[in-house]
Amino acid sequence: MTKTNKKENTFADVLPFIAMGIFLVVVQVISIMLAQPMIENDFQFTEDTGNIWNAVYYIGLILLFTLFILYAMKKQMKWVIHGFILFAVASTLYYVFFAIFANFTDDVTNFWFTLIISLLLTVLMYKFPEWYVIDIIGILIGAGVVAIFGISFEIIPTIVLLILLAVYDAISVYQTKHMLTLAEGVMNMKVPILFVIPKHLDFSFRNYKYDAEGEREAFFMGLGDAIMPTILVVSANVFYLQAAYMDLPLIGVLNSPALGAALGTIVGFCALMMLVAKGKPQAGLPFLNTGAILGYAIGCIAAGVPIIPL
Repeated sequence: MTKTNKKENTFADVLPFIAMGIFLVVVQVISIMLAQPMIENDFQFTEDTGNIWNAVYYIGLILLFTLFILYAMKKQMKWVIHGFILFAVASTLYYVFFAIFANFTDDVTNFWFTLIISLLLTVLMYKFPEWYVIDIIGILIGAGVVAIFGISFEIIPTIVLLILLAVYDAISVYQTKHMLTLAEGVMNMKVPILFVIPKHLDFSFRNYKYDAEGEREAFFMGLGDAIMPTILVVSANVFYLQAAYMDLPLIGVLNSPALGAALGTIVGFCALMMLVAKGKPQAGLPFLNTGAILGYAIGCIAAGVPIIPL
C-alpha cells in the first residue's frame, strides 16, 4: 500500500547532507595544501612510491587491525582501542602542524610547538568530545592522512588501493556486516573516526549513546569516506607534475586529472547521499572511489594525457 501523504523534504532535512559534502571538500582543499610541505619535510612513508604491492600491504594491515578491534571489543578491552586511536590522533596532528609551521619556524621550535599543540588538542578531544571538537580534529587528521598517503602512493598503486577498499567496504557492510558492528562500538568512544552533523544545535555528542533502534539525533559520516577517494586527488596532482608532464595546465592549484578525481568524488558522494537519505546504512567507498577513479580518467582524457602515466 502506498502512502499518499508523503512528507516533502525541507531545507533542514537536506542541510546535514550539504554539511557532509562541505566536510569532504574541506578535507580535499587542506590535503592539497599540505602535500608540498609534507614532501619538503620527507613525510613519505615509503621511497618505493610506485610499488603496487604497497596497496596490498595496506589492505592487509586494515584486515589485521579490524580483527584486533573485534577481538578487543569481544574481550571488553575497549580501553586498548581507545588508547591506540588517541595515539594515532596525536601523531597525525603532529605531522599536520609540523608541515604547516615548517616555513615559519626552525626545526627545534617547530618540534616543541607542534608537540604541545598536538597533545593539547588530543587531551581536549578526550576530555571534551563535543561534536564540533570531533569534527574540527577529524578534518585535520583526515587531511593529514590524505596528504601522507597521496605523496607516498603513485597513481597506479592508489587506484589499486581504492578498488580494493571499495570491494572490502561493500563486503563488510552488505555481507559480513562487521563494519556496522565496528562503527557502533567505536562511536561510543567519542573519537574522530567520523564526522558528526547534529539535527539540532543543542545536541551533545558527549552525552550521546548510540542506539540503532532509537531516534536519530545526528547524522554520521565515516572519516574514511572523505580520506580514501581524496588520496587519488593528491596523488594525481603530485605525481603527474613530477612525471613527464610539467607543462600540464593547472586549474587553480590542480591539474586536470586531479580536478577530475575531486569532482568525480563529489558526484559519487551525491549518488551516495540519495540512498542514505532513504534511511539505510550504505557502503560509501564503492560510490566515492568509483567516482574518483572515473573523474580522474575523464580529467586525463580532457588534458590529453594517458590514464596510466608513463
